[in-house]
Amino acid sequence: MFNSLSGIITGKFPQKLFIDTHGIEWDVTVPDSALDKLPSVGSEGRVYVWMQHTDNLMNLYGFASDRDRQLFFDLLKVDGIGPKGAVKIMNNTTTDQLVSILENGDLAMLEKVPGVGKKTAAKMLLQLKGKLTLESDGGTTAVRKASSPYADVITALVDMGYDKAKAGDAVARIADQFAGDDSFASGSQSAREDLIFRRAIVELAN
Repeated sequence: MFNSLSGIITGKFPQKLFIDTHGIEWDVTVPDSALDKLPSVGSEGRVYVWMQHTDNLMNLYGFASDRDRQLFFDLLKVDGIGPKGAVKIMNNTTTDQLVSILENGDLAMLEKVPGVGKKTAAKMLLQLKGKLTLESDGGTTAVRKASSPYADVITALVDMGYDKAKAGDAVARIADQFAGDDSFASGSQSAREDLIFRRAIVELAN
């Protein structure tokens, strides 16, 4: 499978890029936000790509960096967002801007992003907040996939209005308290999460 295409940029259009690689000109769908990052027409450039291949169609999607492409992959995890929808969301915002909005849980700002409605914004926060898989790119701060086994509990507490750092500290402290409890360890993940969630609410409310 393709990872990237390197060649001469032969055309730039809304959500579209042409790139010639040794006599083969590729038609690549790209977010408009990527066009300014890519070299000018006539210059040599590199485009990170992903191919959508089904029984009925074949489309090539391109991105200015692997980090941008990874955000695209994360968006595809959200129910109701397909490749075209993900590109539309990325059209008028940078990867860093969108990542910041998601990590801060800023629902109001997310709803203002073109291509994101109220229902889609809620789904994006539920499925992506604290779970982005981006890696650092050129010194940019990485957004790591949540490593805590109780990341969903922290997310639920933040959605209720509690400070993320305080919620994380409370969840970690409560989890440590139950570390040696055999009945807690033998319970299901959902049961452990429910117990920690209820204890955290009591602790944070004081």
